[in-house]
Amino acid sequence: MKQLLLAGSLLALAAFALPNPPVDKKRPAAPQDPNTTAEVPQDNKLVIYQLMTRLFGNKVALNKPYGTITENGCGKFNDITDKALDEIKKLGVSHVWYTGVIEHATMTDYTASGIPADDADVVKGRAGSPYAIKDYYDVAPDLAVVVKNRMPEYEALIKRTHDHGLKVLMDFIPNHVARSYKSDAKPAGVVDLGAADDKTKAFAANNNFYYLPGKAFVVPANYNPLGPLKGPREDGKYAENPAKATGNDVFSEAPSVDDWFETVKLNYGVDYQNGRKTHFETVPDTWKKMRDILLFWAGKNVDGFRCDMAEMVPVEFWAWVIPEVKKVKPNIIFMGEAYNAKEYKTYLDKGKFDYLYDKVGLYDGLRRLMTGGGNTEDITKVWKEESNGFSSRMLRFLENHDEQRIASKDFATDPRRAIPAMTVTATLASGPVMLYFGQEVGEPGSGAEGFSGEDGRTSIFDYWGVPEHQKWLNQGKFDGAKLSPEQKSLREFYARLLTVTSQNEALRKGRFYELQDANNLGKEYNQRYLYAYLRYTDKQQVLVVVNFNSDKTYRPTINIPAEAMKAMGLSPTKFYTYTDLLDTDEPRNGLSLTLAPLSAYIFEIKPR
Repeated sequence: MKQLLLAGSLLALAAFALPNPPVDKKRPAAPQDPNTTAEVPQDNKLVIYQLMTRLFGNKVALNKPYGTITENGCGKFNDITDKALDEIKKLGVSHVWYTGVIEHATMTDYTASGIPADDADVVKGRAGSPYAIKDYYDVAPDLAVVVKNRMPEYEALIKRTHDHGLKVLMDFIPNHVARSYKSDAKPAGVVDLGAADDKTKAFAANNNFYYLPGKAFVVPANYNPLGPLKGPREDGKYAENPAKATGNDVFSEAPSVDDWFETVKLNYGVDYQNGRKTHFETVPDTWKKMRDILLFWAGKNVDGFRCDMAEMVPVEFWAWVIPEVKKVKPNIIFMGEAYNAKEYKTYLDKGKFDYLYDKVGLYDGLRRLMTGGGNTEDITKVWKEESNGFSSRMLRFLENHDEQRIASKDFATDPRRAIPAMTVTATLASGPVMLYFGQEVGEPGSGAEGFSGEDGRTSIFDYWGVPEHQKWLNQGKFDGAKLSPEQKSLREFYARLLTVTSQNEALRKGRFYELQDANNLGKEYNQRYLYAYLRYTDKQQVLVVVNFNSDKTYRPTINIPAEAMKAMGLSPTKFYTYTDLLDTDEPRNGLSLTLAPLSAYIFEIKPR
């Protein structure tokens, strides 16, 4: 992989802690100023570490394409040790999202443990998709050292995480389940999904699934589950009659290989084939069943849910179920995967979500900048238009399990390109920020794992070792001893950035003021690649400056206009010092800067 040369001031990343910030008195902003908004930020600065539970603790480095769990290994709940949690917390993390916990369809045989086998014709990958749920009331047997103790092992991980001062997030997959769905772990008295359905009807308000009466399911003709190998029970057939509608809203008995054909769509009372007519007069049965599933996991003492494809489920369901769960556990959080910017406000206000993904806005804009295209105007559009009024409730990230790795050839190749982008991701607003395991050491997602192929992503479908992450893992020592100096520096940058973000009041809950207009006429200020803004409260004022250009050094003198100084409660006629919180340099007396390629600064402003 490319060398991760972290230059200049970003290499000096000694750890330090700042005191917890006092409560800020909300300062009114001037809404007529085009460089800011009237939004009063809320302190929602969660720092989330997402890890794919199956992959995180795996020490095996064989990485055989389509390899079995025995060949390629698999991380366990118990691999997430006290030491691992200590090191995660040192990154400035507040929440850990354990991805892929709930039991899902798999090609691995657990019949000896009383778990029915799955058919390879409707499973994606040797390990299976963690989003093709087989039993909402159970956890994946892959993740247990002792399969029969899988739930106690997960419960122990939850407690262990809490003991380290970290909170636990887990998946909730409300839109679809595996074709083989059948709960064998459901509590007494629970009626299984589909068990009481009238399968003679394509749609019924209290059916849990959608049906295609008189038609049998057809496996996609060109699906090859394990490439050159033969999967368990693989014969190009799967018995499902009548066929159910497929998870991505495909109402055909013969979905394509590119559809989510391994899943079936859940029915929330929307008649898709009759103009999407809704039947919410009485609470649909699926709503009640999903509420009970959420309450089951809330009872395990988890602190929140990342809700998969939230917009594929009617907002009316969320408006009902989230308050229902919060009646029992008021502080539990709901984080929605969402991609339609026009519906953000609906799902936040009506749907009662605490947070939503900001993928199509900030992530996409920053990705263009990281790959040599785009413009910082994309960032302006995000705060000024897309998330104006609710930026504190948008979850920002540069990687997750769905997206390509920054260090992959399919994305930015050089993980240093994340330095300015991640700084903006973490500090642009006061909402949550997320890091995906391996991102902090420049994991490139290389290799054709099997089902996933060579696509710049770390597979969620295959048993696999994650090579650069494994250098930090170091056979369970979690000491980073095998990392290169460049990787260690990169990880130190992430730790410093996220710690600074989480411990400084101005970044946690400060107002925002963009400085592009004030600097765009500067001789050395190339506004396509340079981006500068203020974050401030009554108690603290901070200036963020980044350079997205990977080749050129700029030497601008940053101008903070009088109206911005007044907005921060500072005098435009007095002198100030500027201390870079990402470095250990002495405070500077002015803002004549040297911005190296791919550099980032967070200056605290104080009276001289």
